[in-house]
Amino acid sequence: MLTAKGTEYDKVVGLDSGADDYITKPFGMTELISRIKAVLRRSEASGCDEYCSGNVKLNLNSHSVTVKGDTADLTLKEFELLYLLLKNTGRVLTRDMLLQNIWGYDFDGETRTVDVHIRTLRAKLGVEGDIIETIRGVGYRIG
Repeated sequence: MLTAKGTEYDKVVGLDSGADDYITKPFGMTELISRIKAVLRRSEASGCDEYCSGNVKLNLNSHSVTVKGDTADLTLKEFELLYLLLKNTGRVLTRDMLLQNIWGYDFDGETRTVDVHIRTLRAKLGVEGDIIETIRGVGYRIG
């Protein structure tokens, strides 16, 4: 939080309201940049390494996916696709977003590539493949 209010009460209210940091004016740019970097380091360190939806569990550390306790044998792209969908549970990801995040900007394929990978991913997840919803004309989501 950047503010001109510098009393102890204002700082306490700001931090108790959810601010990660509290900087009063005037401030130095190098200090501001250092504080931003510190907040970013803290947020990266608290990253999640396991994602779940229903009976599907994805573990980043072991690079594994289990369905009802049984290991699912996924290709790298299928794993990345499932990870991206689980990480963004509730959000609709367009085919273009999925192409850019998984295959990269320089991928020359078509958006049908995403559809084919979704179909094989659903098949490998079995009955739990229903967690991946198709949003017609837009893309896919979980949850």
